[in-house]
Amino acid sequence: MTIYDDTSTRTARPQTRTSPMTNSNRGEPIEILLVEDSPDDADLTKDALRDGKVRNRIHHVEDGVEAMAFLRREGQYADAPRPDLILLDLNLPRKSGRDVLTEVKNDPSLCCIPVVVMTSSDDERDILEAYRRHVNCYVTKPVDLDQFIAVVKSIESFWFTIVKLPTAA
Repeated sequence: MTIYDDTSTRTARPQTRTSPMTNSNRGEPIEILLVEDSPDDADLTKDALRDGKVRNRIHHVEDGVEAMAFLRREGQYADAPRPDLILLDLNLPRKSGRDVLTEVKNDPSLCCIPVVVMTSSDDERDILEAYRRHVNCYVTKPVDLDQFIAVVKSIESFWFTIVKLPTAA
């Protein structure tokens, strides 16, 4: 697992947020779990999130088994924070993103964490299946670099400045 703490290098900016998970009173960063096996896509996503407007801490795992261990705070992830958002690729080694999504949404202690599928698949069957498994949002990764970065920034903007979510349990 790789953790990228963006809180030390960014100058604090006053922001109005409606989501209690941002916890602006304590100034805590947003916890994001990135589940992505492609090093290039992971780096692009982390860079776009670092350049965004919201203070965040990015935790990166490369497969579905690691993702579930992180979420359940097992083994090396015993001290892992509860993510405020999960960015999940569908096509992962060891345990697919589909299986991770099903486990997250069927677990009462995890089901309220928003899951955004970010995948290269635009197959209608994959989209339908993800929504049947209760994904919060399905995004097809653009091939163009600038569009990819814009998509990641729009995800951040939507989930952390517009949406109101319940406080984490």
